[in-house]
Amino acid sequence: MKTHTDYLWFETKARQEFIRITDEVAGIVQKSGVEEGMVLVSAMHITSAVYVNDWENGLIHDFQVWLEQLAPSGKNYRHHQTGEDNADAHLKRTLMGHQVMLPITKGKLDLGPWEQVFYAEFDGQRRKRVVVKVMGA
Repeated sequence: MKTHTDYLWFETKARQEFIRITDEVAGIVQKSGVEEGMVLVSAMHITSAVYVNDWENGLIHDFQVWLEQLAPSGKNYRHHQTGEDNADAHLKRTLMGHQVMLPITKGKLDLGPWEQVFYAEFDGQRRKRVVVKVMGA
């Protein structure tokens, strides 16, 4: 079995952004030389997420509205008593998930017809990274 590790770096302009990263992950898979295996894509920060879903602006908007209803920003969270102001970002990350495991078949990501990989940032405007670990033969 071979492994290959690479990183994607982000510094978003807004506090909350959703970024499609399918092509970047596919490029790392191709560079790895793995033909059959899996790739782990994992956010390395506790206020960002990685998820798989449809690439459609209305759906991304719906995610943002839904997350804001479940974990509204500006609320007086207990976490803020520590001097932080980003409890909503931690909660949103937990709802969306921090990592995905994707299949590799014949050297390519093996996604469904509408599936895309996304990085979701909930407390941005500073440098953060995602680890991409490819494993297989």
